[in-house]
Amino acid sequence: QVQLVESGGGLVQPGGSLRLSCAAAGSIFSINDMGWYRQAPGKQRELVAAITSGGTTNVADSVKGRFTISRDNAKNTVDLRMNNLKPEETAVYYCNAKIRPVPTRGFFEYWGQGTQVTVSS
Repeated sequence: QVQLVESGGGLVQPGGSLRLSCAAAGSIFSINDMGWYRQAPGKQRELVAAITSGGTTNVADSVKGRFTISRDNAKNTVDLRMNNLKPEETAVYYCNAKIRPVPTRGFFEYWGQGTQVTVSS
C-alpha cells in the first residue's frame, strides 16, 4: 500500500504565506513526478506545480514567482511554499505522485486526501 499524507493547510490572510508538505509512505521502489493540484468549489482540479525526480519544475503561470515547489528524494517528500496568497486561491490542495511500488511493476498515480487552504481576511 502507498499513501500520500499532506499537512500544512489552513486559514491565511490575503498576502500571507503557507507551506504545504506531502510525504509518500508504504511500499515504494521509486518515485517519478511529484506535484500539487488544487480544486476550488465548482471548478476543475488544476495543476499548481510539479517536479521531476531530477528537480525540473513545472509551475502554473498564475503562481509563478509566488509559489515554489521542492522535494527531498531521500525522504520521499514534496513541499509547496506559497507566498502572497490571494482569496481566489482558496481551494483544496492535493498532493500527487507517480510511484513504482515494486521493481516488477510500472508506475501508478496516487493522490493525497487533500488539505484545505482558505485565503480570507
